[in-house]
Amino acid sequence: MKASDARAAKDVAEVDVTETPRSKYSKEETETETTTETTTMKSATLANKSTSSVLSATKLTSEPVGRGSLTKSLPVPIPKATRLRVLVTGGAGFVGSHLVDRLMERGNIVIVADNFFTGRKENIMHHLQNPFFELIRHDVVEPMLVEVDQIYHLACPASPVHYKHNPVKTIKTSVMGTLNMLGLAKRVGARMLLTSTSEVYGDPLEHPQKESYWGNVNPIGVRSCYDEGKRVAETLCFDYHRQEGVDIRIARIFNTYGPRMALEDGRVVSNFVSQALRGEPLTVYGDGKQTRSFQYVDDLVAGLMALMDNENEIGPVNIGNPGEFTMLELAEVVKEVVDKNAKIEYKENTADDPGRRRPDITLAKKTLGWEPKVTLREGLPKMVEDFRERLNLGAAKASATATATTTATTTATATN
Repeated sequence: MKASDARAAKDVAEVDVTETPRSKYSKEETETETTTETTTMKSATLANKSTSSVLSATKLTSEPVGRGSLTKSLPVPIPKATRLRVLVTGGAGFVGSHLVDRLMERGNIVIVADNFFTGRKENIMHHLQNPFFELIRHDVVEPMLVEVDQIYHLACPASPVHYKHNPVKTIKTSVMGTLNMLGLAKRVGARMLLTSTSEVYGDPLEHPQKESYWGNVNPIGVRSCYDEGKRVAETLCFDYHRQEGVDIRIARIFNTYGPRMALEDGRVVSNFVSQALRGEPLTVYGDGKQTRSFQYVDDLVAGLMALMDNENEIGPVNIGNPGEFTMLELAEVVKEVVDKNAKIEYKENTADDPGRRRPDITLAKKTLGWEPKVTLREGLPKMVEDFRERLNLGAAKASATATATTTATTTATATN
């Protein structure tokens, strides 16, 4: 340091500078006032070059300067919001709407994004007037930007009827939709949960299926748009997690049933219930010895939320009921609940239909403290009640429409 600089620094050190209380002034104000005071009191003795050294010597640090002390102002922590902002893609669908119900009960701010390809506005009508609920008509194959803390990515046709009817849309939703949601999670720092599927195991050679099993799959079959789309979605999640640090969770969902399933969903439980209520034979494909595990929708939602809330487990985690039923056994349970006299009709099995499917939920029990609570015989009557109500409502509407049409025709004829 030059002699002139040393003398300047010594002069400044002799000035009694008292720190402005931080409760009243910001860090920037403190720096400005201190610099102004120092420069004014010593301006007559400092040259331009010396002034630069003085300002450097009096830079705010945690060390005392002269008889006063200037300490760097620490940022004031922002209290964490009591209400999380949660985005649910596919939130007007069967599973999504039940998840929305639980999230709203928690007091969260819930945003539903749905294109209503398979979702129904009736599933979420009861939330539309709630100020903490927002509905956005949006297809996740297009990017979106909303400020959220969590993303439950459920959007994707999951019914054989839908994904066989439009396989391109199915795989685009899985791949492009997941890509867009991961991009959103990266931008806003949200945690994202992907609802994958037990279909990633294909026609499994391991039974029951653990998360470590890679599967026995057909990448070019008629069902592959759904199965392979979900496999790619899982890959994208882990790539974004490893490369970009995105906070992810992956749930592999097994067969689920409950109220709000589409009447013409195409999945076996809804098919059996709809057919039994209409007095039609229950359609069993093949010999009926294929097995599946069926979980009630409330159990699934509890599992998804437990995974999202867990700070350590990212998945994939099987979420399903390990109780295993053949298709014939399921048909008998439906007959017990709906109509004991219902007939069973056998048809040729569809291509790529897995022979056995049952989850190993050891990981979910250990890391999430989760396991299903509702048995098939406990949950099925609730689904039957919902289906019966909607079928009767549909019949009543059809009858009213027919009556109105007949009346209008009669009136027109009489007028002529």
